[in-house]
Amino acid sequence: MKRCVMSIIFLISFLLVLPPFSLASGEGDGNIDHGGGGMGNGSNQNFWNTHDEGVRVTIVRDSDKTPIATPVDFTNRTPPSNILHFGKISKSQYANGTRLSPNTGVYNYVHPQKELPYIIKSNRGQTSIEEIKSYFTDELVIRYIAQASRVDYDTLINGNYKLLLEPIAYITFQGTKMAMTAHEAALYDQVLSGGLRSKMVSLTHQNLPLSMFLETPDLGFPAWNGSTSSRVSNDQILSALGLGIVRFKDAPTTPPPIQTQVEYRTNTDVITSVLLSTSKQINPKAPASVTFSIMRSSLTVTNIVIPEGDSQLVWVNWRTPSTPQTVSIQVSSSDGSLSENLIQAAIVDLDQNPPPDPKATDRNSAYRLPTVPAYSGKTSASWGVWSATWHEYLVWIPDWEWVENSKGKGRWRDRGYWEDQGWWDYHRTSYTASLSANQTIAPDSKSPTRSTSQLKSGYGIEINSTTSLSSNAPSSHITGAQHAISYFPEFAYQKYWWLHDVKTPGYSASFWLKPNEYSTYESRVHFTPIWFPDGPYTPITRILDAWTPAGMLSLQLQSTITISGNLFSDWHIAPQNTK
Repeated sequence: MKRCVMSIIFLISFLLVLPPFSLASGEGDGNIDHGGGGMGNGSNQNFWNTHDEGVRVTIVRDSDKTPIATPVDFTNRTPPSNILHFGKISKSQYANGTRLSPNTGVYNYVHPQKELPYIIKSNRGQTSIEEIKSYFTDELVIRYIAQASRVDYDTLINGNYKLLLEPIAYITFQGTKMAMTAHEAALYDQVLSGGLRSKMVSLTHQNLPLSMFLETPDLGFPAWNGSTSSRVSNDQILSALGLGIVRFKDAPTTPPPIQTQVEYRTNTDVITSVLLSTSKQINPKAPASVTFSIMRSSLTVTNIVIPEGDSQLVWVNWRTPSTPQTVSIQVSSSDGSLSENLIQAAIVDLDQNPPPDPKATDRNSAYRLPTVPAYSGKTSASWGVWSATWHEYLVWIPDWEWVENSKGKGRWRDRGYWEDQGWWDYHRTSYTASLSANQTIAPDSKSPTRSTSQLKSGYGIEINSTTSLSSNAPSSHITGAQHAISYFPEFAYQKYWWLHDVKTPGYSASFWLKPNEYSTYESRVHFTPIWFPDGPYTPITRILDAWTPAGMLSLQLQSTITISGNLFSDWHIAPQNTK
């Protein structure tokens, strides 16, 4: 009872912080595989009943890995109205920095007209991957998913979107009914410092995450090539488990080589990381090491310790070369297994496509305002480092012997000794980092417009961005933002862009436009086109290269200034130098 009350108190505080279908021909291609094992024994406070499960389905745009509709939870069960859940958040949203937030509101779910196949393996029930694939690639099921998600079916299957599937378990934990995906279970276990795993390990860290994983990499998630019948770690779940994907049209039929593709910018401090996993403990007596071979240099991380059946990110900091190229990074370890042994890194130069020299004679009578794109970003990340200390436990080992005296009598004497039969206690130090930023847009000093929110077309604008990286991690774990790049509506936010200079480096980095080579007064401006129509003018700026062991943090900024009139209207007063 005390544990239950403490759990409820924790959850409250956490909240403060934070017609029947018939088989039809297959429509999609299922990138799904699975594993699992026995369930073990529960208690009246911590248990899961076989087939208390569902599947969260999210429609994701392939180009930027962004959900286009609220995820829908499908289940054959009727969860209780007071079930605790974490809202409708997909694995892709969590991967991009959405925080775990317990929800005591109404849990919404859908009973599919065609029952779901069983997903999670247990002692009393087995599942079929063929049946799972057949179900989620059935045309009529996909039509029902489109309807429930309020997305046009023909749009869904046009090749630009995919279905992200995540198994859900309905469990009782410390007496509280809960609904969670594998990803949410791993995040929740991190918050509880292993408290969920200690009670529900067979479900939350084996059968639930292994009930779905990818055969080939997709949507930024890797294929799973680890054990399909062993317990897994939180990091492994967050990276690669508890998901399946259905893709439409032109789906790849052969898996690509097992390697990671990553893009870095030239002359940039970056962090390259891999996940080291182990089925047996790695302790301070025989710690592991991981070596990264990068551009004829070897960087080795030493003194790595990990408890049995767990994992840890291991990383190195390095600076990319000044010229664009492809860098092959070889990774090896002295113990455990690595998520990657080869990383192909593309080094790109952002300062390659500045806008052309604007002319007074430029015209674009067919121009229509484009939709402002939303680049995927990641504004927060979390990771952890294991340490271990010896827990001394002295045990007396008796060694009795008979000692006889000169009178032929004697006694038993214990010549035993104390033996330390202790063990290693492991502790995970958790770190987080979050990125925020602000942007201002204003007419440049040569513009006759006095208002900071209005501009005549043909004049220049100044763009200034400020960032803030907050973290509890040592400086060796993180970098501040290092690049900003702006795109403009007259180019439909494509083809041309301005790279910014770093005005102030560090965790509170600031950026301003590079000097414009077409400006006679060498100002840091972007000239709006003379033909741009009256109305909103909205450039966007991407903040890049704030690195953590859990990946790069980035975000998109956008501000609007109003175009009213053009510089020709000023020429009857006095000619204005537009460049």
